[in-house]
Amino acid sequence: MIQKIDHLGIAVRSLDQSIPYYEKALGLHCEHIEEVASQKVRTAFFAAGEVHIELLEATSDDSPIAKFIESKGEGIHHIAFAVDNIQAQLGQAKDNGARAIHEVPIDGAGGKLVAFLHPKSTFGVLTEFCMPKPTEA
Repeated sequence: MIQKIDHLGIAVRSLDQSIPYYEKALGLHCEHIEEVASQKVRTAFFAAGEVHIELLEATSDDSPIAKFIESKGEGIHHIAFAVDNIQAQLGQAKDNGARAIHEVPIDGAGGKLVAFLHPKSTFGVLTEFCMPKPTEA
């Protein structure tokens, strides 16, 4: 079940150039910067109340973020929903006509499992489900 909006992903050409806007003009604090090698991206996170802003910078010309910026420019890339069971949420979405980009959740930023739905099946909005990785006993 969806619990809340976890974060909004925003594609940027450069974290170094973008972070000062969020810190100085908006007064937000960059909580951490992280590279997610599997997604060919560097991320910077800011808390805005209970929702986070995730800036996404490509680390490779063939990354999804580089392709997004090339075709659409910088801007809002995706909305992420925190869920309590990512597999169940994916199943519900697929059972109701959404097309999964990831059939199996993958490692994402912030120690989370993530899975995306294709925007062609979600009225143009790239949709992410995320949840903390289960702890191993």
